[in-house]
Amino acid sequence: MTVSSNGVAKSYAKSTNIFFKVFFSFLITFVLMFLSWIVLSGKFDPLLLWLGGISSFFVSYYFYDLLFPLLEPRYVIIFLKFTKYIPWVIWEIIKANFHLLYLAFHPRLKDLIDPKIITFKTNLKSDIAIATLANSITLTPGTITVSANSDGVFKVHAIDKKSAEGLPGIMLKKVAEVFGEEI
Repeated sequence: MTVSSNGVAKSYAKSTNIFFKVFFSFLITFVLMFLSWIVLSGKFDPLLLWLGGISSFFVSYYFYDLLFPLLEPRYVIIFLKFTKYIPWVIWEIIKANFHLLYLAFHPRLKDLIDPKIITFKTNLKSDIAIATLANSITLTPGTITVSANSDGVFKVHAIDKKSAEGLPGIMLKKVAEVFGEEI
């Protein structure tokens, strides 16, 4: 496409690019909403599928920019990295569950439980990376994120010494890797 002296062709290309970004954000949101409707309802009656489609359309129309704000190529890369992160965090949750099971059934339970509040600072910059780390810590049994601010300062409650020693640890490295941030 050639650029005219008055900038009409340039603005057309820019508006077309934005249209496709908005359209793909809407489309991905619609597909996710409709698939969620199908999975959660478990019904395949034509009327219910139609109602689910209409509901998904309206939700996607009004809120397409909440999940995927103007879809950028880097979001696809982050999504692919995040799909690698999910199995790892699930494995960490399973390991922490067994650790808490050990603590709960140990005869010296009162001696092993030593609750602490740990404060640490990270170099995470984006809100989504900070929220992901905070939620991952909270999902892991034995630890709860008490607070996390936009400066990357976390306060975490840990039930025992072993749970406290692992903070922030490899989880911080994995989250920084997913969102392409330096630690």
